[in-house]
Amino acid sequence: MPKQDAMPPRAKGAIRLSAKQLGEKSVLDGFRQSGSFKCLFPRTDGNALDAVLLNTAGGITGGDAFRFSGHAGDGTTLTLTTQACERAYKAKPGPSGQIVNHLSVAPGARLNWLPQETILFDGSALDRRLQIDLAPDATALMVEPLIFGRMAMGETLTNIRLRDRIEIARDGAPLFMDAMQFDGDLHAHLAKTHIAGGAGAMALVAFASPTAEGQIGPIRAMLPSTAGASLIQSDLLVIRVLAEDSFTLRRTLMPVLRRLNNDTLPRCWMI
Repeated sequence: MPKQDAMPPRAKGAIRLSAKQLGEKSVLDGFRQSGSFKCLFPRTDGNALDAVLLNTAGGITGGDAFRFSGHAGDGTTLTLTTQACERAYKAKPGPSGQIVNHLSVAPGARLNWLPQETILFDGSALDRRLQIDLAPDATALMVEPLIFGRMAMGETLTNIRLRDRIEIARDGAPLFMDAMQFDGDLHAHLAKTHIAGGAGAMALVAFASPTAEGQIGPIRAMLPSTAGASLIQSDLLVIRVLAEDSFTLRRTLMPVLRRLNNDTLPRCWMI
């Protein structure tokens, strides 16, 4: 019989993490990790628990699967980021790489979901989902930055598959939903004036907090003409940003995130 090609190895990983309150500090409650997905806990000076997610496979391609489950317990502050930019590499025909993140925030708690950029490579296939469940008085700040190819390398995305879905619920009721799906020449699509005007990067920021309404004016004053902020309701501020490249995107995002996060950012963002 002719020898059949073996299936290429697939990277898989999962993390479950929860925080609890101990005195005035937020500390680790439960933790489990497996596969090519790891978590680091740098020392912090404040009362929050900081966790840094790391994909030890170096990126994601077709058939890979990563899952994260995080819970901020009563009265805690949990800040989650990534050690570096995630990379979605070229994939063979077949299943997309999958990233599923599920976060829950208990009464009186705050969650900061602040991953660094995801870089899409030409030929990539990515299916990503983020779900955040909030208690009635919980607070959450989230950002999801996307980079469309490595402009410094002259790369353009002429053939990608992308599905991305973000859902935020409060007390079981939908608060915010955002979804996009694309298959084909993303470079040509983004070049259209009424779509993105040739932007090479974008980001979505959502701030669910009783203080959101008071932030709309100052945040709008900080944004360039390629970005906008909307108060969806009194406790939900949504910001969308288009940028020429990753450097310009980060230059816009960092002061916005600092303002919405008590003038702090994870140390990884500074490197």
